[in-house]
Amino acid sequence: MPDRQVMSLSFPGAAISAIGAARRQVQRLAQPWLVQLVLRVALAVPFYKSGILKWHGFLQLNDTAIDLFTEEFKLHLPGGPYAFPHPAIFAFLSGCGEVMFPVLLVLGFGTRFAAAGLILMTCIIELTVPEGWPIHLTWLAMALGIAAWGPGRISIDYLLGDKAFRS
Repeated sequence: MPDRQVMSLSFPGAAISAIGAARRQVQRLAQPWLVQLVLRVALAVPFYKSGILKWHGFLQLNDTAIDLFTEEFKLHLPGGPYAFPHPAIFAFLSGCGEVMFPVLLVLGFGTRFAAAGLILMTCIIELTVPEGWPIHLTWLAMALGIAAWGPGRISIDYLLGDKAFRS
């Protein structure tokens, strides 16, 4: 019976110790510079993949991109949905933003500007495809994190002097 009492007394201490060790390991792995780099790349991927599909050549949209903004995509606003005004312009701007902003994010150049651009794009995407809100919320959270905490050490912005890490 005394062995059982020793086991029950040592279990909470062992569990607390194991949790503390696991927490320290996670903190060692999740360095701010690594988190910032992974956030930038993770946000860049879906936008770049979508943007690259809109182009037929250098600054030449494919017909599908324009057709999407003309026929398929609608703005879901009160009283709507409404067609995009000037769909070719929206398709062009969308294609440019979906390629340019992710490249800037991955390079870590103009990072906060690129994140702000993707925040705006995400809001427009949400108005266009409201049922996609779970993934749009994820994109928004990543973009806000990048805008708030900056590009991190592995970035051109850092080399140029953006060393501010807000907490």
